[in-house]
Amino acid sequence: MGDRFQVVVDLDADASDAEPLARRVLDLLVEEGVVLAERTPCVPGQPLGHPPGPHWERAVTDDWDFAPSDGLAVHTRRTGFTSGADLPGAALCPHCGTPTALDDGPAWQRFDTAMRTWHETGAAAVHCPACATTAAVQHWAWDEAPLALGHLGFEFWNWPDLTDAFRARVAALLDGHGTAYVWGKF
Repeated sequence: MGDRFQVVVDLDADASDAEPLARRVLDLLVEEGVVLAERTPCVPGQPLGHPPGPHWERAVTDDWDFAPSDGLAVHTRRTGFTSGADLPGAALCPHCGTPTALDDGPAWQRFDTAMRTWHETGAAAVHCPACATTAAVQHWAWDEAPLALGHLGFEFWNWPDLTDAFRARVAALLDGHGTAYVWGKF
């Protein structure tokens, strides 16, 4: 059956503001009872996370058929979040929305190099052949297989679907930063 996850990723946080923003969001989630403040071994692949709180249902859709069986992992370092599925078929320009097919070697190589550079340095950009603009690699969107790069991510393991309203509330605490929503299963 596997473990499923959902991540709200801050696309604009950097190493200096990831911790304070994480604390702001976590404080709200604890105050609302969505998660507990204490950390326990409740997330797959992580030593500790925040278990579901008494009001976890405030974060999820009304049509849930199971309670969360695991907790929240908060990532505050440079991380590539993937869906666990295959690689995306295209990258979508954040300026014009035109897809760049990733099935040919040169296009995939440009993005692969940019993602590796971002992971090593925290900054990398990719040129769009359609509109001739350059955008930070973490601002590109991806079709088919969700993918996001960020210094800050809120990863919910084995929870019912998060609502759009909940994800918007989390995003509102991030100083106007762009966010991505990544989901998947391992």
